[in-house]
Amino acid sequence: MFVVNNFMMAIAQLIDFLLTAFMWVIIGRAVISWVNADPGNPIVRFLYEATEPLLGRIRRLFPVSMGGIDFSPMILIMAIMFLQSFLVPTLKQMAMGVR
Repeated sequence: MFVVNNFMMAIAQLIDFLLTAFMWVIIGRAVISWVNADPGNPIVRFLYEATEPLLGRIRRLFPVSMGGIDFSPMILIMAIMFLQSFLVPTLKQMAMGVR
């Protein structure tokens, strides 16, 4: 059973890392939106293509733009923080219980 325990712990850590990395991508996208970045730049295109599917859905569900400020990145970051504080510890506790 230690193999299942280690596998679940590894999955929890991988999910935690991926969520943290995606949160930084969202922060990068928000910072890029404050400056006049070149839309042809590969980094800018990557940030836009990686985040727009989720941010676009949030904008359609919740019209959260007030006074020209788009709050959808903040909503997505809060969702990621919720997943990190709920999903990852739950997986780790499940892994500990598989002994």
